[in-house]
This record gives sequence, C-alpha cells and structure tokens, in this order.
Amino acid sequence: MHQDASPQLFEKAKLLRYQKMTRHELILWEHINRKQILGQRFRRQHPISNYILDFFSLSYRLCIEVDGKSHMDEINIERDKIRTEYLISNGIKVLRFTNEEIENQIDKVVEQINLNLLNLMHAGAQ
Repeated sequence: MHQDASPQLFEKAKLLRYQKMTRHELILWEHINRKQILGQRFRRQHPISNYILDFFSLSYRLCIEVDGKSHMDEINIERDKIRTEYLISNGIKVLRFTNEEIENQIDKVVEQINLNLLNLMHAGAQ
C-alpha cells in the first residue's frame, strides 16, 4: 500500500529509516517495533502517495506521526492538516504525538496507541 509513491520518495524514506530518524522517533520505535503492541507490526518511514509516514500499521491502517518543533509553525500546521485530511480520506487513522510527549510521557503514548489499535481491531471484527 503505497498509493503511487515515486521511486525518489522510496529512496528518501530509506535514507530517513536507516540514517536520519530523529531521537524521538527512535524512542518511540523502541516501544513499538518487534510487535510489542498487541502483536502488531509497524513499518517506519512508510511512503504513501507524496508523504512519508513516521510509523504505519498496514493491518489496521494506523499512522503514527511524531511532531517536533518544525511542525508548530503556521505553514507546517497547514501542511499537516492537509496531509491528515488526505490520509483520513484514504481510510487511514492518524495519531500525532509531540516530541515532548514522547520524551516525558512515553507510557501514555504507548497506552494511546494500544487503545487505538484495540478499537480498530474491534471495529474490524464486527
């Protein structure tokens, strides 16, 4: 599920995945990789259309974004809004966490991810 992501975007995602993940992305990755949450696999730096999602559960179409300070200015707030609307319109649920939440409340972040996955699992079972 990449929705026509370009070869260039795949290369950029690969670079981000293996060389340029932020410290806060790495902290979260340590809590969600290796199927630690409800046995679900997350992909990191997953390309979809013109976007690279920080983390993505393909099974439950759940995107997790880690927002640093660059996401707090007006231009990026609007870009994130457009991106989120696009993802939602394509059946993808989006969770956003700030660097501060990752840094200071990682247990709450993991709990939120767990609750959202449970909800998505139950919705899919019905």
